Amino acid sequence: MARTGGRLHYAPRVAATDTPTRERRSSGTGSSLGPPWRVIVLNDNHNTFEGVAGALASTLPGVSYEVGMRYANRIHNAGRAIVWTGHRELAEHYWETLGGHGLTMAPLEQG
Repeated sequence: MARTGGRLHYAPRVAATDTPTRERRSSGTGSSLGPPWRVIVLNDNHNTFEGVAGALASTLPGVSYEVGMRYANRIHNAGRAIVWTGHRELAEHYWETLGGHGLTMAPLEQG
C-alpha cells in the first residue's frame, strides 16, 4: 500500500519463484494422462437391484442410491453399464471395491 496525492494505492504482490516451468509430455491423445479407463459392472443372477445401488452409492463419488438404482436398471436391461470413467489408479480402486461388494465386474477398459 502506498500513499500518493492523498490516495492509497494497493500494489499486488507477486511471489517470485525459482522453479523452472516444465512442459507436459503428450501421449498423442490430447492429454498428458492418456485416455480414461472405464469401470463396467455386468449383470448377474445373484445381486439385487438394491444391492447394486447400495454398492455403487457407497463406492463412487457423486452417485446417490437413486442414481445407483438407475445404473442397476441399465445393467439389468443392457447386460452391463459403464459406471465410472477416469484416471487408471482411481478406476482400479473403484473396480476392486465394487468387486469386493460382490458385483460382477468386466475387465477395466481403456478408451
